[in-house]
Parts: sequence; C-alpha cells; structure tokens
Amino acid sequence: MFEFKSRQLIVFSLLLLIISSLLMIWQPGYHFFVGGLMTAILVSLFIQRNGITYFTTAWSLLLITGISIEEWLHGEISTETTLQHSFSFLLVLGTGMFTLYVKGLYQKLYAEEEQLNALFEHATEGIMLTDEQGYIVLANPAAERIFGYESKELQGIHIEQLVPHRFHEMHSRHRQQFYQHPAHRRMGAGRDLYGRKKDGQEFPVEVSLSFFYQHKRFYVIAFVVDITLRKQAEQHLLQQKEALEKLTDDMRRMNQELEGEVERRTHHLQQTLMQLEQSRRELQEALQKEKELSEIKSRFVSMASHEFRTPLSTILSSASLILRYTGAEQQQQREKHVHRIKDAVAHMNNLLEDFLSLGKLEEGKVEVRKEYFSLSELVDEVKEEIVPLFKPGQHLECRFSGEAEVHTDKQMLKAILINLLTNASKFSPENKPVLLELYRDTSWLRVSVKDEGMGIPEREQHHLFSSFFRASNATNIQGTGLGLHIVKRYVDLLNGQITINSEQGRGTEVHFSIPI
Repeated sequence: MFEFKSRQLIVFSLLLLIISSLLMIWQPGYHFFVGGLMTAILVSLFIQRNGITYFTTAWSLLLITGISIEEWLHGEISTETTLQHSFSFLLVLGTGMFTLYVKGLYQKLYAEEEQLNALFEHATEGIMLTDEQGYIVLANPAAERIFGYESKELQGIHIEQLVPHRFHEMHSRHRQQFYQHPAHRRMGAGRDLYGRKKDGQEFPVEVSLSFFYQHKRFYVIAFVVDITLRKQAEQHLLQQKEALEKLTDDMRRMNQELEGEVERRTHHLQQTLMQLEQSRRELQEALQKEKELSEIKSRFVSMASHEFRTPLSTILSSASLILRYTGAEQQQQREKHVHRIKDAVAHMNNLLEDFLSLGKLEEGKVEVRKEYFSLSELVDEVKEEIVPLFKPGQHLECRFSGEAEVHTDKQMLKAILINLLTNASKFSPENKPVLLELYRDTSWLRVSVKDEGMGIPEREQHHLFSSFFRASNATNIQGTGLGLHIVKRYVDLLNGQITINSEQGRGTEVHFSIPI
C-alpha cells in the first residue's frame, strides 16, 4: 500500500485538486469536473497519513457548496442544478468516507503484519517453514543463528541437510508419516534429537511441529530450540549426583561401624522412655479418674442432699400430722398422709435402686444373662408395673411387630423399658399419651419410646448420658439424673445402640437397638 513516494503523490493529488477546482469555477455547469475532485481524493488512498484525505475531501465539499451558493445568489440555480450539486456533494462525501475506511483497513493490516514480522524476526526460538517436499521456504534469524547460516541461506535447502547423516533415513520416514497424519505435537518424544550446523557440528535440539494449508498446499512449521546448555547442565547435575552417591556410600560405610553401639544405646534409652511414658500415662489416667470421681462425688452429694431431703421432709411432716388426727371422723386425713409417706418411701426406694445399679455398673458386677422369652409377656409385665405410676389421664400405647420370641437378658431389657417409660411419664403433662413401639427382625430388636412432654434443650442434649445430669428445664421435677446414664450402660452391655431425638416443648423420642 505505501510503496509509493508520498511526496510525489501529495503533489499529484493537490495539482489534480487545483485543476479540477479551477475548471469547476470556470464552468460550474459541467458537473463531470467533480470526477477530478474524486480522483484527487482517491489518490490519497496511497498516502500513509490521513491529513491529505481530510484536506481534499473538505476542500471539494466546500467548493461544491460555494458554487451552489453563488448560483443561488445570482438566481441562476434551478431544481435540476440543485439536484446535480447535491448529488456531486454526496459523491465527494462518499468518496472521502470510502477512502478513509479503506485506509483504516490497510493500516490495521499493516500494523498486524508489522507485529507478526517483529514476532518472527525477534523470536528467540528458531522458526522454519517447509513445504510438502521438505524444502525450507522461510526461516527466521534465530534459526539461521542456531544452524550457523548467513541471512537467507536456509531458504531453498532441504530440511534433511540440517539433520545428522546417520538419521537421514529415519527422519525421512518420520517426515512422510507426519505428512500422512499431521498433528500439532513435539517431535521425538522420549528420545534425544540432534541438529547439524553448516560446518557439520552436531548439537542437541528440541523441535515442536505444527502445520497449515494455504492455497491447497501443505506447509509445516518447525520450532527449534538449541538445548546444548541444558544438556550440559543435566550432565553436570548427573556428575554431581554420582559424586553425591559415592559420598553417601562412604558415609554409610563409616556409619555402619557406629550403628551397633548406637543401636544398643538407643534401645536402652527407648526402654527407659517407654517406662517413663507408661508411668506418665498411668499417673495421668489416675489423676483423671480421681478428678472425675471427685466431680461425681460432688454432684452426688449435692443431688442426694436435695433428693433425699424432700421425701424425708414429707415423711416427717406427714407423721407429725397423723398424730393430730386422733378422732374416728378424721380417718380420711390420716389415710391421705399415709399415702404421702408411702409415695415418699417409694421415691427414696427408687433413688436407692438407681444408686445401687450405678454402683454395680461401676464395679463391673453386672453380668449379662441371656435367655429365650416372649416379648409380649415382657410388655405385659412392664405395663403392669408402670401404668399405675402414670399421671391422671396419661395412657400407654403399645405397638409390636415381628417375631415374639427373643434371646437376650430379660431383666436388663425390662429395666431399660421401665426407666424410659418412667421418664416419659414424669416429664409429660397429664392427659398425654406415651408410645412404645417394638419391632423384631431376624437379627435385631428395635425399640422406640416417644412422649409429648417438655423436651430437652438442644444445647444440653450432648450431656444426656452423663451421670447426675439433669436438663435446665427439669430442675423442679424429682430425679437423680442417673436414669439415661444407666440405660446407656445397659444398652452397651447388650452390644446395642441408642439415640435420642428431642425438641423443647414438642417431646422426646428414644430409639435403641440390641442384637437378638
């Protein structure tokens, strides 16, 4: 595009513009002189800068506008003349815009060509373009420098000339295979490649191949890197590795003389450390057990003093009041206090049962005695004991499915059920149901106890199986905090599993499973 001398083209464009302008001023009625203006604008297409294009276009538009105004002032303009001048104005404007648009496209192509040439010329890797016969079409300065050729000397020679003679046959075969199945890839993966300089010197290289088609002809692009320095560094590292391995062998032989004594002393030291560690663990376990025992004792004293004081106070006050009711007509009052004393004694008996059960569990005196028995009979026994203790309006719903006979510890299972049903009744209001579900499959007995009571706060549920633990919303209800702890210990003894789902204000559901 910009091969012409811009100065000569500017002179020619301006000269053509001046001549066309004079002719239009001399004979404004000859509108074909506008072609001279358009030619002057088009000539600026071959001038790199856009200034001459803007100038010739602006001058032409002003000239046409001026001639139109002049004719209008002298009253010589007609409708036909107006249309001709308007069309000339549009032709000149369109020619200018077209010229600027085409120049913009060429300038963009020129810039991209310059960038591509800069990339090709200044690349540190050697880049060579070969045709489908293997002849070099183009090579950049880096490739010429790598192979020791002068500028443009590589063009036209065959690619095999840059390969050592002993690899010619193999390289030719691989080249033909690449032409048949082209792919963008590295060349010689897994083996060393060598190039041959102009003076015959061989050197290691890395080659990457790419390809493209142009005008139905096949071309291959080869990117070549001289890796002589890298190979030297690798060889140096290999020598250092061998020297290091030799030094390591020498040190190993020297250490073997000391290993015997060191091993004996180390063994003695390890034995001593193991004894010290064992003593430390035993002491730590003992301290931890002592700490836990102290906490249990504190909770026990606090709980026992509270739980025993209440029934004892009830017994004492009722016994004192009975002495006051001496008349025959006061029999009802005496019976009322007798029932209060019996309830208090029963409550104290339950407390003692919990303490005795916990004591046996802690001492390991509880043994599992398995036997075959009927679940329906067990449920009847539990109902007979637990239902009389329910609050007014409370009732027990039992659901059972599966085989009736099981093989496990009957008394332990009974204690678990009574404990859970007692809790369900105790922490539920009056006139609420308690649901007991039992399912017996081939290997497990699965039991669920559900109530609609006060529930347990979520933040406290991870403490449920701890001894002497009581939820914050149950402090006004009698209890030792041992029930769920004992249930969990019984379930563990039976190799079972237990989980609790509870929502405060909505109730609690206890699930446990034991193998049968």
